[in-house]
Amino acid sequence: MSFVPFFVLWSVIALAVLALIGYRKVVAQQEDDTLHVLEPVSVDQQQAGVAHKLEQIDKWGKLLTIIAAVYGLILGLAYVYQSWVQGSHIGV
Repeated sequence: MSFVPFFVLWSVIALAVLALIGYRKVVAQQEDDTLHVLEPVSVDQQQAGVAHKLEQIDKWGKLLTIIAAVYGLILGLAYVYQSWVQGSHIGV
Protein backbone atom coordinates (compact mmCIF):
# COMPACT_ATOMS: atom_id res chain seq x y z
CA MET A 1 0.00 0.00 0.00
CA SER A 2 1.33 3.41 -0.95
CA PHE A 3 1.11 6.19 1.61
CA VAL A 4 1.88 8.94 -0.92
CA PRO A 5 -1.73 10.23 -1.32
CA PHE A 6 -2.19 10.30 2.45
CA PHE A 7 1.12 12.08 2.93
CA VAL A 8 0.18 14.65 0.27
CA LEU A 9 -3.12 15.32 2.07
CA TRP A 10 -1.31 15.74 5.38
CA SER A 11 1.18 18.09 3.69
CA VAL A 12 -1.67 20.24 2.34
CA ILE A 13 -3.19 20.49 5.82
CA ALA A 14 0.19 21.36 7.34
CA LEU A 15 0.78 24.03 4.69
CA ALA A 16 -2.66 25.48 5.45
CA VAL A 17 -1.65 25.77 9.11
CA LEU A 18 1.56 27.54 8.11
CA ALA A 19 -0.38 29.86 5.80
CA LEU A 20 -2.74 30.75 8.65
CA ILE A 21 0.26 31.54 10.86
CA GLY A 22 1.58 33.93 8.23
CA TYR A 23 -1.85 35.48 7.64
CA ARG A 24 -2.32 35.99 11.38
CA LYS A 25 1.00 37.82 11.57
CA VAL A 26 -0.07 40.14 8.76
CA VAL A 27 -3.45 40.87 10.37
CA ALA A 28 -1.90 41.30 13.83
CA GLN A 29 0.28 44.11 12.49
CA GLN A 30 -2.90 46.18 12.13
CA GLU A 31 -3.76 45.65 15.80
CA ASP A 32 -3.29 48.56 18.16
CA ASP A 33 -2.90 47.54 21.81
CA THR A 34 -3.21 51.05 23.22
CA LEU A 35 -6.42 52.49 24.63
CA HIS A 36 -7.73 55.48 22.68
CA VAL A 37 -10.05 57.34 25.05
CA LEU A 38 -10.24 60.61 23.15
CA GLU A 39 -10.19 59.12 19.65
CA PRO A 40 -13.25 58.86 17.41
CA VAL A 41 -15.46 55.77 17.51
CA SER A 42 -14.19 54.60 14.11
CA VAL A 43 -10.84 53.66 15.68
CA ASP A 44 -12.63 51.44 18.20
CA GLN A 45 -14.69 49.83 15.44
CA GLN A 46 -11.60 49.19 13.36
CA GLN A 47 -9.83 47.55 16.29
CA ALA A 48 -12.93 45.48 17.07
CA GLY A 49 -12.90 44.27 13.46
CA VAL A 50 -9.24 43.34 13.68
CA ALA A 51 -9.87 41.53 16.98
CA HIS A 52 -12.77 39.60 15.47
CA LYS A 53 -10.66 38.62 12.44
CA LEU A 54 -7.87 37.42 14.75
CA GLU A 55 -10.36 35.34 16.75
CA GLN A 56 -11.57 33.65 13.56
CA ILE A 57 -8.02 32.97 12.38
CA ASP A 58 -7.14 31.53 15.80
CA LYS A 59 -10.22 29.30 15.79
CA TRP A 60 -9.38 27.82 12.39
CA GLY A 61 -5.69 27.65 13.22
CA LYS A 62 -6.32 25.60 16.36
CA LEU A 63 -8.74 23.31 14.54
CA LEU A 64 -6.41 22.68 11.61
CA THR A 65 -3.44 22.18 13.93
CA ILE A 66 -5.31 19.50 15.88
CA ILE A 67 -6.44 17.84 12.65
CA ALA A 68 -2.89 17.89 11.24
CA ALA A 69 -1.42 16.46 14.44
CA VAL A 70 -3.97 13.66 14.80
CA TYR A 71 -3.89 12.80 11.09
CA GLY A 72 -0.09 12.78 11.12
CA LEU A 73 -0.03 10.52 14.17
CA ILE A 74 -2.49 8.10 12.59
CA LEU A 75 -0.54 8.15 9.33
CA GLY A 76 2.71 7.45 11.16
CA LEU A 77 1.19 4.60 13.16
CA ALA A 78 -0.29 3.07 9.99
CA TYR A 79 3.11 3.24 8.29
CA VAL A 80 4.86 1.61 11.25
CA TYR A 81 2.18 -1.09 11.43
CA GLN A 82 2.46 -1.83 7.71
CA SER A 83 6.24 -2.01 7.95
CA TRP A 84 5.98 -4.37 10.91
CA VAL A 85 3.48 -6.64 9.13
CA GLN A 86 5.61 -6.75 5.96
CA GLY A 87 8.72 -7.46 8.05
CA SER A 88 7.06 -10.38 9.81
CA HIS A 89 6.01 -11.97 6.46
CA ILE A 90 9.53 -11.92 5.00
CA GLY A 91 10.76 -14.76 7.21
CA VAL A 92 7.74 -17.00 6.49
